[in-house]
Amino acid sequence: MIDRSLGNVSAEVTRQLGLSEFASGPKKGGRIGIGVGSRGISNIAAIVRSAVAYWNDAGYEPFIFPAMGSHGAATAEGQAAVLARYGIHESSMGCPVISSLEVVSLGLTPEGIEVFIDRNAHSSDGVMLIGRVKWHTDFEGKLESGLFKMMTLGLGKLAGAGQYHAFAHTLGLEYVIRTVGRHVLSSAKILGGLAVLEDALHNTAKIEAVPASAMEAREEELLALTKSWKARIPVDHLDFLMIDEIGKEISGAGMDTKVVNRSSQGGYNTWRDAGARIERIFVRDLSDLTDGNAIGIGMADVAHDRVLAKIDWHKTWINCITSGSTPCGRMPIHFGTDRECIENIAPTTGKVDSGLMTIAWIQNTLELTRIMLSDNLREEIEANPDLEILGPAQDFCFNKNGDLPPRLDIGATRPGPSPAARS
Repeated sequence: MIDRSLGNVSAEVTRQLGLSEFASGPKKGGRIGIGVGSRGISNIAAIVRSAVAYWNDAGYEPFIFPAMGSHGAATAEGQAAVLARYGIHESSMGCPVISSLEVVSLGLTPEGIEVFIDRNAHSSDGVMLIGRVKWHTDFEGKLESGLFKMMTLGLGKLAGAGQYHAFAHTLGLEYVIRTVGRHVLSSAKILGGLAVLEDALHNTAKIEAVPASAMEAREEELLALTKSWKARIPVDHLDFLMIDEIGKEISGAGMDTKVVNRSSQGGYNTWRDAGARIERIFVRDLSDLTDGNAIGIGMADVAHDRVLAKIDWHKTWINCITSGSTPCGRMPIHFGTDRECIENIAPTTGKVDSGLMTIAWIQNTLELTRIMLSDNLREEIEANPDLEILGPAQDFCFNKNGDLPPRLDIGATRPGPSPAARS
């Protein structure tokens, strides 16, 4: 994997906004709404803080608002809390954070979709969005997840997100994102957005100020670029994938469907560009930042009991229902120890001898720099010039309770079934 990280993220935000004409439209001294989503974007606090400083220095009154549909349990307090966990709050940003689920209707699209916009954003003198451009977990297209999606499902809050997903069943989500996004743009409220692109190492690799007039076309180009950097599990077939944690900040579906090759609607091995074909998935825990939202747990075949103990089913089900991804909220088979999870599900892979299973162990679907792979994949690993073997094969090291270490730790001691590969 190539490290494409920017040297100084804050300086690049300042440079990009300085090159933009965002501040040429609104009246001086006006209120500018900065929309921020719920994803775990690298350097997000620094990016937002630099954007706030740009507007302050230009003579405006910026405020931050959550642009995140139904996330945060679809409450104003919950969405503000999501931002706060990323370090985005009034004291750290130097401007108010105003969270509300109230919306204003912008009328109907030609297809009869009622379009909504956050009431605070609508009352401002202009809106700038900050969002990561990347592939979407539910569909493939030229326009997937990014600024346009934030204009629809993010700005539309719970009222819009539920309706848009409902229309997507017949029209397709990409079509809905485009038609609703164009309608929002026609309101003249959107000044533009900061598009954030990350490399395969989850580094901030590119930041670009995109004006509203060029947003749709430019986002297509940026999506194609970031897809070319996408990290993959670097083998053709896995019987068993172990994932230390899933969470909302890791992926909108808890785990990146195009890494684990699952559909949020329950299908197995559905994505052409996912890389590995994966038979069984074992989820070991929830991330701390997901705050109990376990969307995506239904894509797992087996889970540790500690996952079930941490799930906030209310948050999870609201997210699943609003997105229309109800299979993502199903409860998988679960056991009280790692050993039980592995030994009980191993026979379902079709390998009578569990020692023949091909296995990978990852921290989460964002962190794919270091992966544990079973020794029977050594030939494939050695044939890949992008991989480096970091250590010798070892057996799983269960403790007396039957559990593995809580997180994959490829260091001096390497608990696992394999050489550790770095890509």
